[in-house]
Amino acid sequence: MAPPPVTQDEVAAWFDATYSQKGLRYLRPPRAYPIFIQLLGLTNGQRLLDVACGPGLVLRAARERGVHASGIDLSAEAIALAQQLLPGVDAQVGNAEQLPFADATFDGITCLGSLERFLERERALTEMVRVAKPNARFCFLVRNASTLVWRFWRERLGHREVAGHQDAMTLSAWQDLFSRNSLTIESVLPDQWPRQRWRQRLPGQHPQPGRQERVARSLLPLRWCNELVFVLRKAEQGSA
Repeated sequence: MAPPPVTQDEVAAWFDATYSQKGLRYLRPPRAYPIFIQLLGLTNGQRLLDVACGPGLVLRAARERGVHASGIDLSAEAIALAQQLLPGVDAQVGNAEQLPFADATFDGITCLGSLERFLERERALTEMVRVAKPNARFCFLVRNASTLVWRFWRERLGHREVAGHQDAMTLSAWQDLFSRNSLTIESVLPDQWPRQRWRQRLPGQHPQPGRQERVARSLLPLRWCNELVFVLRKAEQGSA
């Protein structure tokens, strides 16, 4: 049975409460985020927008690599944490469905673990494409609805954050969504963190600015992965 609909205010309140209670403990450790800057191929002086930036861990990874990063998040608590973590950071409270940025501003856009929670995904994607430069790249981490973790644990047993609008889509549904919203898929990868957290324990493998991390490929069909990483490019006008 589908969960009852929620409002933007209810989603924001859920995240405010979560960040107030858990802070950075709600998220992966900081070392999990530099890989996303690497996948975008961003270099010193370019501009990144992290949509649903939370407390700014992607923004910090970008800053450490000389990338000018901006962030936006629905949660005021998350933005307050980001401003504590990164004094002077360009991070503000706002809605992904109405981004407060000019057209063609950013070289790269990330949205990690949040796109599935948006109430109006297509409108948010339209906004991201609008503020992206013509050849911009995108990196999204999204949840897969085909797995047993989602279908049994989250849905059948009821371990689903309804107030936080936790949701998921299948691999093919995500592909269709991106393709019809002016995004060209360059690659689809499994979530990098499960293997990163073990590999980074080895000497010399902790992420550092300028050091390339090994990108993990899936040993199993992607449809079995709990979370998927999409690397995309803004489609040329008229080719979407």
